[in-house]
Amino acid sequence: MAKHIGIVACSAEGAALCYRTLCAEAPAVMGEHMHPEVSMHTHPLAEYMIHIRAGDWAQVAELMLSSAKKLASIGAAFAVCPDNTIHQAFDRVAAGSPIPWLHIAESVARKAKESGYQILGITGTKYLMTGPVYPDTLARFGMGWRIPEAADRERIDTVIFKELVNGIITEDSRQYFNGVVEKMKEAGCDAVILGCTEIPLLVDPGDCPLPILDSTRLLARAALKEALGEGFS
Repeated sequence: MAKHIGIVACSAEGAALCYRTLCAEAPAVMGEHMHPEVSMHTHPLAEYMIHIRAGDWAQVAELMLSSAKKLASIGAAFAVCPDNTIHQAFDRVAAGSPIPWLHIAESVARKAKESGYQILGITGTKYLMTGPVYPDTLARFGMGWRIPEAADRERIDTVIFKELVNGIITEDSRQYFNGVVEKMKEAGCDAVILGCTEIPLLVDPGDCPLPILDSTRLLARAALKEALGEGFS
């Protein structure tokens, strides 16, 4: 029997993409219409944002733990969180969780390592781009990183919170994002991390200036492997 997957969601669009990826890709290995049992819980994004804006990661962890406990109570064997930014609270959460977790940045780093990438561009919310989630993880995997310049970080953050989390996708924002990635390529990056779970909704891999590392789908695939007993934990 496949393990029951618990999804600790934060924003709806990214969580939905993670869920859809799990359900869409599982039949290739489990059979027609099959996927592991999946349950999801989320507190409102607004509640998370109060604590994120205040830099209160202890309270972010409490929200994540609340979700994990509810998921554990209905049988989830492990948890994943399709939100990169709140992984800044991951260590607190893992220490107090009743079930184990997979780390989204580790899923990305493993794929980058397998692909032979050396220097990764980090995109996401301004909290993620200037925070420790990816730098700490990539350092453990022996890889370097770059982040966009300050003005680009602010514009990307605005696109995420004013457009993407609300399901708004525009060509102007897509072209702007590609321009930022082009600058990261010129700075020596050989791939770019889509480190906000909504960014894959915006980016077309076919015309992005760098190979992409889609954190949302990579986490979903790692969860599927873990559920089938083929994971890394």
